[in-house]
Amino acid sequence: MGVLGMSCSVTFATFLLFMVVGSASGIGANWGTQATHPLPPSTVVKLLRDNGFEKVKLFDADSRTLNALSGSGIQVMVGIPNDMLYSLANNVYAAEKWVEKNVSAHVSSNRVDIRYVAVGNEPFLSTYNGSFLGTTFPALKNVQAALIKAGLGNQVKVTVPLNADVYESSTTLPSGGDFRPDIHDLMVEIVKFLSDNEAPFTVNIYPFISLYNDPSFPVDYAFFDGYSSSLNDNGKIYQNVFDANHDTLVWALQKNGYGNMSIIVGEIGWPTDGDINANAKYAQRFNQGFISHISSGNGTPMRSGPVDAYFFSLIDEDAKSIQPGNFERHWGVFNYDGTPKYNLTLNSRGLVAANNIRYLARQWCVMLSTVSLDNSEVALSVSYACSRADCTSLGYGTSCGNLDAYGNISYAFNSYYQQNNQLASACKFSNLSVLTTTNPSVGDCKFKIMIQTESSSLNGSSGAPAKLVDMVVLTFIFLVTVL
Repeated sequence: MGVLGMSCSVTFATFLLFMVVGSASGIGANWGTQATHPLPPSTVVKLLRDNGFEKVKLFDADSRTLNALSGSGIQVMVGIPNDMLYSLANNVYAAEKWVEKNVSAHVSSNRVDIRYVAVGNEPFLSTYNGSFLGTTFPALKNVQAALIKAGLGNQVKVTVPLNADVYESSTTLPSGGDFRPDIHDLMVEIVKFLSDNEAPFTVNIYPFISLYNDPSFPVDYAFFDGYSSSLNDNGKIYQNVFDANHDTLVWALQKNGYGNMSIIVGEIGWPTDGDINANAKYAQRFNQGFISHISSGNGTPMRSGPVDAYFFSLIDEDAKSIQPGNFERHWGVFNYDGTPKYNLTLNSRGLVAANNIRYLARQWCVMLSTVSLDNSEVALSVSYACSRADCTSLGYGTSCGNLDAYGNISYAFNSYYQQNNQLASACKFSNLSVLTTTNPSVGDCKFKIMIQTESSSLNGSSGAPAKLVDMVVLTFIFLVTVL
């Protein structure tokens, strides 16, 4: 990867928080819901309002989420997942029914300020191997037609949140920018359609991924506070990768006849765990730097004025796919329980935590200190726990990377125990584990206690009845005991 970091975005039907500062743009956040113990939608809406977020980007159109946003004054971008593109592309009636249920009903009778419909989520990622190349544009057209038919064509705009890998530079400079050769003609068609309908181009830009993919990437170039080797592109000076990446898109649009097209940065942020470069210090540095950078109103070298963007993401999601990397579950500015991870000044004030959060009992599942690490059942038990819970805070350079072997095992056991709502059977790892009321957290390594949810007293993390979860755990314990 070159210094521009062209492939600087990653999300797989997941993810969110991002930000827009400026009198015309406001502040936006991605609200993702792939969590085992999500905060109530009403709590999240209050969290958004308490912290001054004026816009929110969703990855679906869940009715509970939209109902919670009713009358909130928050502008909304609703999402259509990639797995729905085929049906919407091949059936205009399906698009009309989707708009009627998920847009019209909420706008007309539920007072939800829906401004955009995001058709798909990064559908042209190279890792998808072209799976959505034939359906994204037809779906986009059908949804637009449905909005017009519903009388919402002027009020609600369509867009397609795209990964920054849809464009690239033929040089090491933004001025070499153009759309990726294999999708160039399709991209121009989509851009023309968006322009004809006065809709924006939405792009997700992730400087963190530039650093993650390329160990030799200059670290300071990912931030906004002092890169010593600026790029000079015919008099345009670039001191950070965000500006360079953004303006590579501007050049791509300009070369194809759409230089004045509006751009939304759909996702931008920095994770806090799961990788050596994913930590609270870097996240605070990046996000605060981004806020300061765009609040000036100067824009980028190629595009002056306010930047419209959404932070990714608002809250951590412990059920996200970790195929891109263990950091995927740690993008939130807030922890899973709505507590701030670090100091961040938004609109001249610091972050405000969610309130009235109820937690499960103050107890943890840990490894028995008398068990030998040579016990043959230890590895099996840890593998089982981590495959069904979240161990992404373990590993080199992570928040729990300095734990000893007993600490690592205890973390895995507790993660499984908490995600299964502290079921008694979820802390029965074949005589290896025990409950404790002494917090085993060490330094930055936090052993979580999950929050109470509507189903926490009845269901396991997968939504299966508690008795079924008990049966799965007991079956596993029996197998490792007899093998």
